[in-house]
Amino acid sequence: MELRDIEIFLTLAEELHFARTAERLHVSPARISQAIKKQERTLGATLFERTSRHVSLTPAGRQFRDDLLPGYRQIQEAIAKAAAVGRGITGTLRVGFSAAWCGNLIVKAADAFNTHHPGCDIHIQELPLSDGYTLLRARELDLQLTELPVDEPDIMAGPTLFSLPRALVVPAGHPFAARPSVSLEDLADVRLITITGLPQHWLDHHLPTHTPAGNPIPRGPATIAWQEVLSLVSAGKGVFPTSALAADYYSRPDLAFVPFHDAPPCDYALLWPATGQTPKVSAFVQTVLTVARKQGGNAAWPT
Repeated sequence: MELRDIEIFLTLAEELHFARTAERLHVSPARISQAIKKQERTLGATLFERTSRHVSLTPAGRQFRDDLLPGYRQIQEAIAKAAAVGRGITGTLRVGFSAAWCGNLIVKAADAFNTHHPGCDIHIQELPLSDGYTLLRARELDLQLTELPVDEPDIMAGPTLFSLPRALVVPAGHPFAARPSVSLEDLADVRLITITGLPQHWLDHHLPTHTPAGNPIPRGPATIAWQEVLSLVSAGKGVFPTSALAADYYSRPDLAFVPFHDAPPCDYALLWPATGQTPKVSAFVQTVLTVARKQGGNAAWPT
């Protein structure tokens, strides 16, 4: 039995669906069916029970799957190691993230990446709120998963991985805290805490100086740290717009996260230096995209 036939059997044993198996392996459903029939003839045993609506493993099929999997994984790991060495996917890859949900995705992607590229170490670190692209430009990071937009000729952005609704962080006793939602126009009635050290195009997008109707938005104190933002909000020094998902990660009794009903989403993507798209970076980007798709596509995954 050839390795491709083993791959077809194991994929079908996982999917239990001929069309999905064919899609994963980039072949036709007929090719899958022919391969399984050939295997069953060779083994003299039925591996799958098949009806028009249902596919399931027979006892012989389950035993065959359990016996094949360890050896198949060893073969795949050996192939991956050899390919990684050939492509230069060894050494260290340094990845930053700006929010807890981004960190969760990066950690899961790193685990998946190490399965196929065990010769490459992944170093993960949280980015300071005020750091735009300093570490990328200094080559202290190879990649970072942070908020868009990015309008820098030397920085590349991958596809959007999270597109999240926005919320306004206010003190728990603030009049806005009792509302079901707020509007961008409401920002004219509060002071907006700001961040120092970030590019102007980023600040204009996330911390605008005027509402859509042109009303000025008063400025509050500026800071460089997320925890200080929360402390300033709690102390009544201002409010701060963020992802609505932040309420699940940074909830405090002295704060309220009030959804916007008219704000654009908060988007996050992988960024890397325009001249830094090495085989390691490309491979890790693809791994992150694969893990993201498995967890729901363009969405957020709190766990």
